[in-house]
Amino acid sequence: MDYIIAHDVGTQSNKAVLISTGGKIVDSSEYSYGMDLPKPGWAEQQPEDYWTAVCQGTRKVVAHLKPEDQVLAMVFSTQSMGIIPVDKKGKVLHPNISWVDARAEQQAKKIVNRFLGQSVFKVISGVELSGKDVIPKLLWIKEELPQVYQNTHRFLDVNGYLKYRCTGKMVTEWSGACSYGFNLEKKDWERLFFKIAGIDLEKLPPLVKSTDLIGALTPEAAQDLGLSTSTQIFGGCDDTQSGAMGSGQIDPESAHAYLGTSAWLGVSHSKPFKFKRGVANLASADPKSTILVGITESSGANLEWALENLYKQEKKDGLDIYALMEAEVAAIPAGADGLIFTPWFTGERAPVTNTTLRSTLFNLGLEHTRGHILCALLEGVGYNLRWTMENMQNDYGFTIKELTLIGGGTLNTAWIQSLSDILQIPLHITQHPKMAGAIGCAMTALVGLGLAPDFKAVKKYNPRVQSFTPRKDHQQVYQDSYENYKLLYNTLKGMYKKINGKRFNHQ
Repeated sequence: MDYIIAHDVGTQSNKAVLISTGGKIVDSSEYSYGMDLPKPGWAEQQPEDYWTAVCQGTRKVVAHLKPEDQVLAMVFSTQSMGIIPVDKKGKVLHPNISWVDARAEQQAKKIVNRFLGQSVFKVISGVELSGKDVIPKLLWIKEELPQVYQNTHRFLDVNGYLKYRCTGKMVTEWSGACSYGFNLEKKDWERLFFKIAGIDLEKLPPLVKSTDLIGALTPEAAQDLGLSTSTQIFGGCDDTQSGAMGSGQIDPESAHAYLGTSAWLGVSHSKPFKFKRGVANLASADPKSTILVGITESSGANLEWALENLYKQEKKDGLDIYALMEAEVAAIPAGADGLIFTPWFTGERAPVTNTTLRSTLFNLGLEHTRGHILCALLEGVGYNLRWTMENMQNDYGFTIKELTLIGGGTLNTAWIQSLSDILQIPLHITQHPKMAGAIGCAMTALVGLGLAPDFKAVKKYNPRVQSFTPRKDHQQVYQDSYENYKLLYNTLKGMYKKINGKRFNHQ
């Protein structure tokens, strides 16, 4: 039998998934890695950790294959906005600067000033540039680490780095290029941005599509992975695009949402739009389409924070923490008895772009319990997604009538029901919500190999299996809490800037 291996390389771990060419998930494995936080607002990861996790996962999922079985191709779905500088020999010159990182606020201001101000920059690009964006971080490397910049042959994202480790070729796929500066109409680097920012364009790799064949595994890579040198590597895509594809929502104006470490709301489209209010227009896994995406930077990360800080003893005792958390949330009334949480642990992109934001528990009283706090954490993500959804609808002129959900957060049914109540639309869960990214990414190889005629075949690989509808008796309490949530942002944003602008050297 013939197979595809798809790797979903996220912020916290890599999931390796073995998929038959007929779209059936045969086996999977997951290996975690850490993140370094050397300074406030900084976040880095070691590229070698990605490769180790990929090799471990690959060996695990192919361990029981028969001699006559073949792994035809391998593809990567990866976290976006990574920056890995490498020299001509492929040596890593600096750890990956993660998408979470916000170190380049001063450089963002410099670039904006070169465009004669933020208002002019927003007219040209449609987005407010921040210290979390890639081009300011490239300028940060140039200014703060001149030797690294000088010795850099290529700046690779995580996907590009892994493709290089597999094939020895340095390339960037379209969806990954979008976070650097990609012209969706010309299918080329946005040359004006790099020129004005002072970034040498020759340090960026050649561009490829998701379905392009990059090459076969090198002998060294094949040995590390436990595969044959006949295994082909295709372009793949970033996690947002693979998730959108794996959700099956690929028709124009069909929508999905992802609930993982971060969260996002995505709407497929057939034409490019301008960036507005933190909503990005990106290349799709399908080279013929685009996708509108609004990213909430902290979603499941809120749960992980709660687990580490509010459930330490239960964790030590070996209890089923997630079952306990879900039970405690289910016992709390909608609206968490007036407790509101803003899920901005690492700043925010959508519905507002603001790197100085941080999380707040508002209106905490003696009557509130651990369950209330956890409930407020989950509801806060819902309010953020609703705000993003309303911005999308108002700015782009379409209506989101339902959402298909993917990601590990979908396993918490109490949360999904509250999300349906908050968003006031039906929500649907797919058969393989945690594997949607791998399934969507595998489609790039199946289409590239000619084993699937187009991307529409993905709909049969991950169908909807469960639905939630909004409860009318919770509508008013969530409406009131949502309005208070937005009011909190407008009330506190100045205080966040006052405290964190200096703390993160943003002023």
